[in-house]
Amino acid sequence: MNKNFQNRFLLLWHKYFNDAELPFTFYYTDKDGSAPSPIKETPRCVIGALVNVRQGNSLACDAQTVGCPGGRRYLGFAESITPDFEYFLSYGIESRMRGERYVKSPELVKKMQEEAPRFKAPAKYIVFKRWDKLTVADNPEVIAFIATPDVLSGLFTLARFDNISRDAVTTPFGAGCSSIVQYPYLEKESENPRAIVGLFDPSARPNIPKDALSFAVPFHKFVSMVDNMEESFLITETWQRIQKRIP
Repeated sequence: MNKNFQNRFLLLWHKYFNDAELPFTFYYTDKDGSAPSPIKETPRCVIGALVNVRQGNSLACDAQTVGCPGGRRYLGFAESITPDFEYFLSYGIESRMRGERYVKSPELVKKMQEEAPRFKAPAKYIVFKRWDKLTVADNPEVIAFIATPDVLSGLFTLARFDNISRDAVTTPFGAGCSSIVQYPYLEKESENPRAIVGLFDPSARPNIPKDALSFAVPFHKFVSMVDNMEESFLITETWQRIQKRIP
C-alpha cells in the first residue's frame, strides 16, 4: 500500500466526511507472513466477523475458518452452499427446515442460482483490514464502507462524478457478504467498474447499525474517486450543509 495515498485519503476523508467511519479493505494472499493468524472460526455470518475489523482488528479467513456455507461460497472458497438451499431461501420444508422466505418459491431460487455469478478465491487467505491499519506490504483489492445515508449520498455521487452510466452504482440481490466481497471483487475486471451498495440482507443487518448500508468498490475505482474529491461537489456549499449533519 502506498503510504502517501493512504494518508492523503485519510486527510480528505476527515476534511469532507468529518469523523465518519473509516472504510475497510480486503485482498487475497497465500503469504502467511502478510496475514493475521486465522481465527478458529468466524461467527455464523461473515458480516458479524467484520465488526471487529471495523474496530481496527485485522482478520484473515480461509476455507476452514468461515463458519457459514454461504459465506464460504461468496468469499470464493466453495462452489456449493447447502443441500436444499432453494427451500431454505424460500418457504422451507415442513417439520425439517425453516425457510427464510426471501424468495417466493424454490423454483425461483434455482433460477436465480443458475444465473448467479461465481468465482474461485485466487489464494488461500482473504485478509480484511481497516484503512488506517494497512501497511506497505498490503495490496487492497476492494474498499468497503459501512455508511449512513448522508455519507452514502457523498460516496454515490462521487462514484458517478466521472461516469455517466445510469448503473455506475448498483444494488444486486444477495447475501450481505456477496455485496461486500463477491460483487465488488468481480467488478475488478470490468473496463467500467461499478460500485456496489448492499447489506439489505435481513439476516446480516443485525450486525450493522440500523441507519447504515454498505458501499464497496474495486481499488482502482476508489483511486479515481479520491483523485476527484477536490474538484467535485464536495467543495460546494451544497455539501457543506450536509457535512454539518455528519458526526
